[in-house]
Amino acid sequence: MKGDYCTREGAERLKEQIEAYWADRGHNVRVNLIQGGFLASMRSARTDVRSNLINGVPTRSSEDFA
Repeated sequence: MKGDYCTREGAERLKEQIEAYWADRGHNVRVNLIQGGFLASMRSARTDVRSNLINGVPTRSSEDFA
């Protein structure tokens, strides 16, 4: 399924999209994939996508002020 971001493959695609989007705008965003456990409601395991974005926006670091 193309839009399924809960699978490992979908989560990897989403990670790449997020990192590329912010890299094009001059930000270094870290995105991590966390393997979750099996969920009966989903009938599968899930992969969580976590980043250092705050409310969907990159945080400022010392590199941003250089």
